[in-house]
Amino acid sequence: MKRLLWIDISKGLAILVVAYFHFFRTYFQYGVLPPADWSNLAASALTILRLIWFKVSGLGFHAVGVFIILSGWTLMQSTMRRVESGPVAWGGWYRARFLRLYPMYWVAHLVYLISPFVAHLEPVDDRLILSLLGLRFIDIQMNFMYLNAAWWYFAMLIQFYLIFPLLFWMARRLGPWWFLIIACAAGFFARYILLVVWPQNGLWVLGGFAICRLPEFALGMSLAMWHRQSSARVEWFLLRGPGFVVGLILYPAAQLFGLVGVYSYGLYLIHQPYVIWLGLRIREVPIWMFLLICIPTLAVLSAWGMLLEKGTNTLVNKLVSLRKPAHA
Repeated sequence: MKRLLWIDISKGLAILVVAYFHFFRTYFQYGVLPPADWSNLAASALTILRLIWFKVSGLGFHAVGVFIILSGWTLMQSTMRRVESGPVAWGGWYRARFLRLYPMYWVAHLVYLISPFVAHLEPVDDRLILSLLGLRFIDIQMNFMYLNAAWWYFAMLIQFYLIFPLLFWMARRLGPWWFLIIACAAGFFARYILLVVWPQNGLWVLGGFAICRLPEFALGMSLAMWHRQSSARVEWFLLRGPGFVVGLILYPAAQLFGLVGVYSYGLYLIHQPYVIWLGLRIREVPIWMFLLICIPTLAVLSAWGMLLEKGTNTLVNKLVSLRKPAHA
């Protein structure tokens, strides 16, 4: 099964929107739009454009949900591909996932500690140990957003990976529809318990307790199953209408967005301290200048994330290959 370019493009767009949203939130945290000016056509158009920019930029956090869906899709797709050659050796599967996630996650910590131009908003203390382990949900108020707030997603992701064999078995046993219905019921029930019946810190619902985000992850898994059953039908459903229009607009840069999507993990792990550092320093610039600054900033961060992720994966693969003969 070949890699789906449009999935990579979607992941690239999602992570760029997330990075832009963090940049926007820092830059415009205390910002106020200029007073509306309806005195003439040009001023009215400018007022409308400012309002659209502000409202659309504020929706950027929804890209996280899109990324959860895509994560469920790609993980389900790759695991179904493996099943084609025989039963899944879950021990080897966990080992592969560990090598995929943790080394780059640790490199991101090192980059945060030694790189210039990053925002150090909290002291480096013993919480670093839990952060390195990915157990950021322990003492969630103190640890979940520690050092780099974007790393909360990692703590959620390892929970999904831990229970994925069970989710995979349920999805294949029940089929995509019933699996999705049950997963949504479990996710929304968990949210109800933590928000209404037994009110807890909202960080648990954000991702500290991964079951709360199971509806999105399960939707991605179900979409992967439906795509396997009838790829033409699923792609027709997802890529027609607005998806088709967006595809036409982005077509000239499709390969570039796809490349960002392939290495989206690296960009996710390293971007936020940089955009906070820069955003704090450009709060006085006008909106149009902020947008101009965004383009090279996201481009440089994408390249930096790609370089780090590709280098880390290459090093890990070499170390693993060196150990194989000794293990044999």
